[in-house]
Amino acid sequence: MTFLIHAFDHTDADAINRRLAAREEHLTGAKKMHADGQIHLAGAMLNSDNGMIGSVVIVEMDSLEEVEEWLRDEVYLKMNVWDKVGIYPLKLALK
Repeated sequence: MTFLIHAFDHTDADAINRRLAAREEHLTGAKKMHADGQIHLAGAMLNSDNGMIGSVVIVEMDSLEEVEEWLRDEVYLKMNVWDKVGIYPLKLALK
């Protein structure tokens, strides 16, 4: 099943520093999941100044529980980068 993860970063003054500190580990994990066919696409959401303010990830997993299990170990949550995270089942029109 396909899911959309929509995550806004925290907005405190140190939020960008936490994101940058965790970014390499986050991207390493995302690249592995992409190679394994679990991530269709992923990217940072940007504000009008091109600053990173969150993330969008489209994943292929068996269940909502599997997505939630993956997110429990996601470094952006562990390092307090992401604040508000939404998980939505997604029906892709084009693949």
